Amino acid sequence: MKYRSIIRILGLLVALFSSTMIPPALVSLIYKDGGGLAFVLAFVFSIFAGLFMWYPHRHHKADLKAREGFLIVVAFWVVLGAFGSLPFMLLESPDMNLADAIFESFSGLTTTGATVITGIDYLPKAVLFYRQQLQWLGGMGIIVLAVAILPMLGIGGMQLYRAETPGPVKDSKMTPRIADTAKHLWMIYLTLTTVCAAAYWLAGMSLFDAICHAFSTIAIGGFSTHDASMGYFNSPVINIICVVFLIIAGINFALHYAAVRGRSIMGYIRDPEFKVFIGIQLILTLGCFWVLLETQYYANPEEAMNHALFQAVSISTTAGFATDSFASWPLLLPLLLLFSSFIGGCAGSTGGGMKVVRVLLLYLQGVRELNRLIHPKAVFSIKLGGKALSDRVVDAVWGFFAAYAVVFIVIMLALLGTGLDNITAFSATAACLNNLGPGLGEVAANFGSIPDASKWILVVAMVFGRLEIFTLLVLFTPTFWRA
Repeated sequence: MKYRSIIRILGLLVALFSSTMIPPALVSLIYKDGGGLAFVLAFVFSIFAGLFMWYPHRHHKADLKAREGFLIVVAFWVVLGAFGSLPFMLLESPDMNLADAIFESFSGLTTTGATVITGIDYLPKAVLFYRQQLQWLGGMGIIVLAVAILPMLGIGGMQLYRAETPGPVKDSKMTPRIADTAKHLWMIYLTLTTVCAAAYWLAGMSLFDAICHAFSTIAIGGFSTHDASMGYFNSPVINIICVVFLIIAGINFALHYAAVRGRSIMGYIRDPEFKVFIGIQLILTLGCFWVLLETQYYANPEEAMNHALFQAVSISTTAGFATDSFASWPLLLPLLLLFSSFIGGCAGSTGGGMKVVRVLLLYLQGVRELNRLIHPKAVFSIKLGGKALSDRVVDAVWGFFAAYAVVFIVIMLALLGTGLDNITAFSATAACLNNLGPGLGEVAANFGSIPDASKWILVVAMVFGRLEIFTLLVLFTPTFWRA
């Protein structure tokens, strides 16, 4: 293991991350909200810490192997989350202890969207902007951004890209060079963010709110600049805009790139994961609408459809935005939506969860096993998009599912051990492991009231979810550390 090379890269990445403290400081200067000093101090500390890590090891340049790539990704998210918490600890408002600051930072970077803060409407603009910016950076993965410039620093980026990019198929690249891949991803990401912000602004949001909510929408994060989330605006038009861009962000970005490059939408139509993803949104929306209509929860069908569509898409894509408290809906719906977050978005999207393609492959494997029971001597292959998949891919999906289930159970039991009740422990685990945000029970509104021990455990759950279990779990295997 080339530890000095790893420390050198981490130092460079921390120094790069320090620049993200500058925009909130400028926002504070514009709005004169008094919150800028904390970000200036955090910037100074971060850049010096990064340079301190980099300078003694600056000459240690080596090619990364797969092991180093995984270790850098995990170490960077842990280090990044720690440095990202600095402004929260330095600020006078909100007054946060270490556990709360770390929780809020990791929740932002992993695009979980769970918060420990109340009175969000009264926070300094700099803090509001910083929270949204954390989600925007975490949405695509700041590692992918770094991959675009690492070749200039004498490091190849494919190992980092494979460890960071979400989804079960990690060896495919949209362009031959990994740096080009990362740049194209970020171009699409930035374009979608700009268009989303413009749409929000034209629909009636202030420019500040439009930019902030575009950050968290395209990142499928869920942080808002208001306690009432999207419900603050009370606008069906804004809700529709949010739904449209959540669905776009929940689709594999490789499909977006192919559509732009080929100027054709046929890639979407032919993609089986896309079709299943859209089907899930339609079924959930209609199901929520029907239950809300039958129970007469809202005054008229238009209002019921508005909330049903928004909450179904928001929760199932793991965004976690809210127009109303879905936890107070008839019990079937909160549980249905919470379970839908286990599926999440498509592979290669900014959504969380297990990913649609994995659930689709599990379903196809189940069908194959049923067919084998009926025809034991027949040979059945699993096909996706007309292509037969190797058993290795199917085995990997089953392995992921098994690891996911074990991690979920361990985290939930640990939360129960800290004193949380059953529904709170279950929903908090689901909300953080799926990078969803809102839960049920004690964490339906925010996570501020749970014990600090629970918050630390949930931070681990967020990282597991963001790195899709295996990237972090592989570090706990003896084989990984053998020379």
